[in-house]
Amino acid sequence: MAGAVRGSSASSHAALAPETPWLSAVDFRLVLVLDSDWEVALEAPVSLSHGTVHAEPSVLLKPESQDVAAALVLFRANVLSAVAFESGTLRLVFDTGHQLTCSSDPSFEAWQVTGPAGWRFASLPGGELAVWTDSGASESEPAVVARR
Repeated sequence: MAGAVRGSSASSHAALAPETPWLSAVDFRLVLVLDSDWEVALEAPVSLSHGTVHAEPSVLLKPESQDVAAALVLFRANVLSAVAFESGTLRLVFDTGHQLTCSSDPSFEAWQVTGPAGWRFASLPGGELAVWTDSGASESEPAVVARR
């Protein structure tokens, strides 16, 4: 999320410079703080995988019950990319080969990403993506949304 969110079409994703997450909180959420003032808060169950799904099955992290110890492998790893899909799913890819995937929830915001200049992305209840900036809600940022 390093300063600028870039992309070229509604099917592209936010391009990131390498970011190093720091585990900042585990309460009912798993919160990752990235180097450049971005924060990722995951409230719904999160799939942590490594490599291909066929080679290694994913581990389900459950922030609401503080069952997130497996996420410690991400400490000091770099975020290579982040994709916020229109369906409300968020996927983070790390330089270690790990991926975090958080799907939307029918009842509450499953995740949110906040950053500098008032940027905020959230998975709305029922599976929609919301994007805000300092100027208010924005639906005109195709660089940060991917169809799925």
